[in-house]
Amino acid sequence: MSTPISTGPVGSRPTYRPVSGRVDGSCPSPLTAPCGVLDLRGAAGRDVRLSYPFDAAVVVCGLPGSGKSTLLRAWSGSACVVDPRVTRSSFEAWMPAWLPYALYRPAARLRHMCWLRRELRRGGPLLIHDCGSRSWMRWWLARTARGAGRPLHMVVLDVGSEEALSGQRARRRLASQRVFSLHQRGLARLLAQVDRGGLARVPGISSVVVFDRGQRDRITTVTFGLPPA
Repeated sequence: MSTPISTGPVGSRPTYRPVSGRVDGSCPSPLTAPCGVLDLRGAAGRDVRLSYPFDAAVVVCGLPGSGKSTLLRAWSGSACVVDPRVTRSSFEAWMPAWLPYALYRPAARLRHMCWLRRELRRGGPLLIHDCGSRSWMRWWLARTARGAGRPLHMVVLDVGSEEALSGQRARRRLASQRVFSLHQRGLARLLAQVDRGGLARVPGISSVVVFDRGQRDRITTVTFGLPPA
């Protein structure tokens, strides 16, 4: 297995060194290789290190304000990170300040998906920031990853709406009530599907890890396997 020996900005590609650790499908354990549905809600107080294959793409999902960006910053030394905020910021930097984002959102989304497809095809460890609430996006990611010969995994932050709203206020960036409600309903459907039918209800996904507020800050490490010789 591997862990990063150097970190860099979002989008950079890290280097690795071997580490030791027990890898199995049990839960929770010091080093866990997710397989199937891994529900860590209620497992507060237990540190968990998640381990994935070298070519895995891991989608980090949750409501706006749930802590996805914070988690991805902590994990960014282990893999390239694709974050839609990077694309949005680049558009906002050269668009007139008076022009509403809604008018150029389709172009920004298209560029983001092109970036995603490029990174999925490139190979190597990949972390993806996504709300997880849109079934069409999950389908597109699964299809694109499958076409690239990659396993696709999901990590879902189920922290509750009040905690997510608190996170939005802390970062001083509030989603509209309409957008937040859409994400709430979509994520609730995803979690209900996983609870009822496991991975059969989310085709194309190799594993789903779900954790709550109590566990969120204790999953501080993600590792990826070494590249093939």
